[in-house]
Amino acid sequence: MKQSSLTRVFVFTSLIFIFILGCADSHKEKAATTTVSQRGYQEKHRPQLHFSPKANWMNDPNGMFYYNNKYHLFYQYYPDSTVWGPMHWGHAESEDLVHWKELPIALYPDSLGCIFSGGAVVDLKNTSKLGTAENPPIVATFTHHDFEGEKNKTNDFQKQSLAYSLDGGYEWTKYKGNPIIPNTEKIKDFRDPKVVWHEPSQKWILTLAAYDRVKFYASPNLKDWEFLSDFGIEGDNRLWECPDLFPIKVAGTAEEKWVLLVSIQKEAPNGGTATSYFIGDFDGTMFKSDVKQQKWLDWGTDNYAFVTWNNVPKEDDRVLGIGWMSNWRYAQIVPTTEWRSAMTVPRELRLTKSASQYVLQSEPVKELETLRGALITFDEMRFAEEKILEGSFSASQTEMEITFDVAETTANSFGIQFQNKLDEHLSVTFDKQQQKMFVDRTHSSKEKFSDAFFKNIHEAPVDLNQQKIKVRLLLDASSIEIFIGDGAVSFTSIFFPSEKFTTISLLTDGGNCTVNDIKIYDLKGIWE
Repeated sequence: MKQSSLTRVFVFTSLIFIFILGCADSHKEKAATTTVSQRGYQEKHRPQLHFSPKANWMNDPNGMFYYNNKYHLFYQYYPDSTVWGPMHWGHAESEDLVHWKELPIALYPDSLGCIFSGGAVVDLKNTSKLGTAENPPIVATFTHHDFEGEKNKTNDFQKQSLAYSLDGGYEWTKYKGNPIIPNTEKIKDFRDPKVVWHEPSQKWILTLAAYDRVKFYASPNLKDWEFLSDFGIEGDNRLWECPDLFPIKVAGTAEEKWVLLVSIQKEAPNGGTATSYFIGDFDGTMFKSDVKQQKWLDWGTDNYAFVTWNNVPKEDDRVLGIGWMSNWRYAQIVPTTEWRSAMTVPRELRLTKSASQYVLQSEPVKELETLRGALITFDEMRFAEEKILEGSFSASQTEMEITFDVAETTANSFGIQFQNKLDEHLSVTFDKQQQKMFVDRTHSSKEKFSDAFFKNIHEAPVDLNQQKIKVRLLLDASSIEIFIGDGAVSFTSIFFPSEKFTTISLLTDGGNCTVNDIKIYDLKGIWE
């Protein structure tokens, strides 16, 4: 995946360099691509709770699957710079969704182009005949992007291709019949194939983005694909990317619906990029949903290209996913030097249903609770203006749960602030009159590296007519993830303070606030 408006002069120079080096499909290049910093993942702003590469540029998660007791995470990766360039598939694995081991690059550019986003499935029945029943292949679908074709404005420079692995996802072979889906309609933005098995039709369903819509294809063997239908919003001129189609049960019922995740390149709730979703039905040919019911999976500015893992064990019965924690408006100019970008924490998705609507809830996976260290609790309190929370806990590597008693709160606005000794701060506030949450990072750093980054205070709708609201926050060195009402509202934001936050305060404006309870956990880092 790429940013459609990205200036890519350097890309063509890099592409020439790549082909001079002969980086075509060659396993001899399967060596570690980066060197661990001597500081060991302790660089300024380095996330301690989230996956980030040892060095260089990363964006969209790709090709995620579970196999042989390992969760595999691939991602868009450029090993030669901390800004976007000719894409490869980076690779990491985890046994617990918490601690990650970075592995050698999985897929390199070749004569058909660079390797853009896509997915991977475990072909357990060996429908592709690329492996055996005893040793099923892992099959990755991805977009080949031909920069020369783009430069020459052929408009068919993006095609869908396939690679497979017979050793559980470590060594990959490009399919000799690539591309498996040519770009016959010459659609300029034609990419990001994600595959799911459709049990009723006994076929694989592939979903890909085609500018302002998605297209669905079917195949019995992952190699031969038939076009089925498309889905979009009439008159929409936003660029759609990184789709993901999957079934999910409504929590506590036997009802099954289908979810279509789509990442949008512009006009997200707080500007720039974000991940949205539709709830509907899929009959093996068409996805049907009310296009007016497009919702946002995350209201923050920094959760993009969120997609799910394939082959999660049936006994687990969870839908698990992860997103890229950045925004294309400023992703390439944030103030990190050795590495660029991190993933969100892995999340579990749950579908709930009220009298009026379906809601896709998003919360951190339970495995993250293993990082919890010392717990500090605060009993019910009532305060006005500002209340500094005293205790021996970190304000920059923390999980916080707080229950506001809204009915007993007279202040119209109340919330939480994280601050350092330089008076750089980040605030999360709730406004009863506007029925919104506001996240203000405009004073989170004195280094103003991007006008777009610091321009606005961000917001999300929150029902503050309830008696109480429960707020859960995950705070890392350079990010905050907020979950309200068991993930009915989630919000992800990155920030880059000059020094780590050291103080947590509760704030009000124009009255008192009542808090029923507070739990603060110090969290161990995943690199320890």
